Amino acid sequence: MDRILLMNSFVTVAQAGSFSQAARTLRSSGSLVSRHVAELERQVGVRLVNRTARSVSLTEAGVRYAEFATRILKEIEAEDAGIACVHDRAEGNLAVVSPEWIGSLDLGDAIAAFATAHPRISVRFELGALSDRTYEFLDTGFDVALHTRDLRDSGVRLKKITSLPFVLCASKEYIDRHGALAHPNDLSAHDCLVHVNEPVWRLGHGATSTLHKIRNVAYSSNSYLALQKAAVHGRGIALLPEGPAHDDLMSGKLLAVLPGRTVPDRPLYAVYGPGQPVPRKITVFLDFLARWYKDRPRDGRPAPRSTRPCALGGLVASVSSHGTVPQ
Repeated sequence: MDRILLMNSFVTVAQAGSFSQAARTLRSSGSLVSRHVAELERQVGVRLVNRTARSVSLTEAGVRYAEFATRILKEIEAEDAGIACVHDRAEGNLAVVSPEWIGSLDLGDAIAAFATAHPRISVRFELGALSDRTYEFLDTGFDVALHTRDLRDSGVRLKKITSLPFVLCASKEYIDRHGALAHPNDLSAHDCLVHVNEPVWRLGHGATSTLHKIRNVAYSSNSYLALQKAAVHGRGIALLPEGPAHDDLMSGKLLAVLPGRTVPDRPLYAVYGPGQPVPRKITVFLDFLARWYKDRPRDGRPAPRSTRPCALGGLVASVSSHGTVPQ
């Protein structure tokens, strides 16, 4: 039988001085409370109470054990209350993991901003490959994992943070040397800058989308920042996240390639453990990330997709859309 339950019954009897009064306090029966005390005596190995027809008194061992049990029960109650308070407050330790490619981009800025805005939360942010087993981050001590692929796992909960726009682009120097593309199939004749986890590029939407396995890989990297630098230097055509490339696109260092052919966005999901209630530190973190991506100032994010011009050889078009990304 549960020791804490037995201790609680015994302490209540010690305070009340009778089994019947203790039973009323515990909203139980006198016989059950009596059995609890008898079982505790059996487990401890000594007699704790003197029972008579009219009263109950504590033995010498019972007085000592009542003091001990009272202290233990109060410590348990205080610890329970303390844990509940921490759970309900935005404080404590928060461990977050994400794929390296996005963690080294603007997600790093977002999490740094969160850590500054919530100094009572100690943030641990790690970058690395995420397992195909969606829940594995919990086994390795993380509270939240950030993914850029659609997830199907009832063992975890997820929240969509934002959509990450991508753009197919190259430098003006590269286009001047090699000519503009008229069709996606023209990619096979061009030098391409490829993320090592994305050897196939998707262009377009739904039934009209097409997949293009890149065969002419002129430069590859596991870093989009490295690919962006290579594109600016004129090495070839790259498929890049618009956020980090925004300034180069606006300055003309990079130009949109095939502006009439949209490039799918990539979803950013936050994944966290099941169960209710969700710790306050996690809900505050998720809300902060979603708001950060929504409210970034214009000079720190791509302009609105419906109005942002992408110039290429005198053409003006808009870029938009949906999809998935490498891990």
